[in-house]
Amino acid sequence: MPDQSVTQELLETDDEFGRLYAEHRDCERRLEDLQHGSSMSQEDELAAKQIKRHKLFLKDRMEQIAREHRVTTPAAVTATA
Repeated sequence: MPDQSVTQELLETDDEFGRLYAEHRDCERRLEDLQHGSSMSQEDELAAKQIKRHKLFLKDRMEQIAREHRVTTPAAVTATA
């Protein structure tokens, strides 16, 4: 995930990032719910794999947005250095 200051700034200024962040957190909660049981059915395991893949996609996209933000916002680069 992007560093905390960049994440906070993007949450306040970038709608796509905010949507992705919320969806990523939702995936985390869904995974916790699936894995909370004593044993997972094959359907649960398949669902967990799909959620993990989607969560990784979301994280990669958030990282891409953060990199683009750092390039276009020089103050963000110096603030994190």
